[in-house]
Amino acid sequence: MKIIKPVTTEKAVRLLDTENTIIFEVDKRINKPEIKKQIEETFKVKVERINTLSRKNKKFAYAKLKKENLAIDLATKLGMI
Repeated sequence: MKIIKPVTTEKAVRLLDTENTIIFEVDKRINKPEIKKQIEETFKVKVERINTLSRKNKKFAYAKLKKENLAIDLATKLGMI
């Protein structure tokens, strides 16, 4: 079970700036605590909250980062922007 890729839609980029939230496509069998742990360990950031959305046989995780970690910095490191 793993994080598949970051999402780079217009909405995802808008959420980076306004909500400090980054969106990932994840394995549909993974749960919220596992997603949070994997994001924190992989990217060395602190996650405040995880929301998930299942749509068209895909699962998306909305990871709201804590204020000391900026989502825009993580997105730049991942090459999204």
